[in-house]
Amino acid sequence: MKKTAVILILATLFIPALNVFATAPAGFSGGVYNEYQYEEIVFITGEPIKFIGELEVKEKKKDNLKTVEYKFDLKTSPEYDDLDGELRRKIKLEITYDDRDEKGQVISHTKLDKYKEDIKLEGKKIGKVQYELEDFQLSKSDVIDKRPASDYYQGNIKGRKYYTINDDEGTVIVDITGGDVGYENFWGDTETKLINYTISYNRLIPEDDDDKEAINWTGTVMVNVSDSTTKNLIYNDNQANLSSFNGGYIKTENREVVSKYTFNLPNMRSNKYYLGFGNTGQIQLSKKMVPKIERLIVPKFRDLAGHLSKSQIEKLYSLGIFEGKKGQQFFSPDIPITRGEFTKALVKICDIKLEDENKKRTISIRGNNKAKEEPLNFIDIKKDDQLYKYVKAAHEKGIIEGITPLRFKPKSTITKAQAITSIIRALGFQNKAPNPGYYTSFTDSNEIPYWAKDSIYIANEIDIINGNEAGKIYPNKELTRAETSQIFVRLLKFLERDLQKDYREKIILFN
Repeated sequence: MKKTAVILILATLFIPALNVFATAPAGFSGGVYNEYQYEEIVFITGEPIKFIGELEVKEKKKDNLKTVEYKFDLKTSPEYDDLDGELRRKIKLEITYDDRDEKGQVISHTKLDKYKEDIKLEGKKIGKVQYELEDFQLSKSDVIDKRPASDYYQGNIKGRKYYTINDDEGTVIVDITGGDVGYENFWGDTETKLINYTISYNRLIPEDDDDKEAINWTGTVMVNVSDSTTKNLIYNDNQANLSSFNGGYIKTENREVVSKYTFNLPNMRSNKYYLGFGNTGQIQLSKKMVPKIERLIVPKFRDLAGHLSKSQIEKLYSLGIFEGKKGQQFFSPDIPITRGEFTKALVKICDIKLEDENKKRTISIRGNNKAKEEPLNFIDIKKDDQLYKYVKAAHEKGIIEGITPLRFKPKSTITKAQAITSIIRALGFQNKAPNPGYYTSFTDSNEIPYWAKDSIYIANEIDIINGNEAGKIYPNKELTRAETSQIFVRLLKFLERDLQKDYREKIILFN
């Protein structure tokens, strides 16, 4: 079995602020793949036929232009006893990015630069037949909303493929409509395409008496295909008893491509096609990549034994999001977290690039990484302060504000209402609350500051915060380091799993 080749060619050392999504379904055919094999379903004959084989992808990036080349070399699946065939396809796409920094958005435009496709089939039922792609028109455009914690995007697709059958026996026209939705953050990314094909088949088959048989039919296929990467933390016990530590966390990265074809085609008996639909069904495909693993540093805090937030604190410490107090032996879970500590941790959990990192980076992976030279206006944080670059990044992204226009007060405490407001801003969800007049489910809702009500409502809806047994949230209470760890782990879960469920499972299962 041949191994799938994925080749990335970087044409320049610097890519300006544009989204370069690491995860995306290959082309517009609904196929799935891993490191070793690609497979897709082809409906051009009027019946579903599975092809498997090799996929090669090449990418080049320069300034605001990205080119992607796909090369498919496929054969019919061995499951068919009386059908042999091959499919060879080459597609080159050009994607331009229009960066609207003032709005925090990017508009992308995809056009087809080159194409070539040839399908050859031979079998008892269909004889010898060749489909050659003569023309391919394609237009695709996406809007990408760049938020501090995650980028979100949505696009539309319109296209048409025009095939000839055995040179001059007929034509097949495939009209393509649909769109895509996706997100990308440090903890995971998913792109789901929803594509509709309308297939119009017109053919004149020569017969023995020099007459010709006309075969004309129309069918529809709906394809939902999703390419998704997620990262998870798994605790691994140390099997050795005489060791300096009991165990630690492993970060795993998993990638899977799944697709579902729903088709409505004409019935076919021998070489005869009948009017009306009757050949309907669904076919699902999936491929998983080999997981990637990374061991994380081992926490050794002496003041967490029996603490309810022990596992959450150790996860965040292993990820480098939290630090200890008084060296690395104590965490002090029940003391209030400071505004500076909270800001630094939130910037890390959102993977917001810092100014000095921006200058060193050569390739933009996500979001707007242009360094801004304007200094902070806060007089209580000097440029040589360790917190300076974190506060600057968070303030420039609009995540957190000062206590006054000139003072940030990094050593002051932060309330739950203030913390939740910053988290929802980082997600870009501050405008998703209902129209004014709604009620939260908390029994102390009347204590929520007016400026935090929308954020707390949304945070509860996406399960980042919940009330206690009495239904209270205590919005104005100082947040402790342990409480912050619980909220941040819920935020991680949302970025890791809940977004994937919304962008993949709900779409694939319910469309």
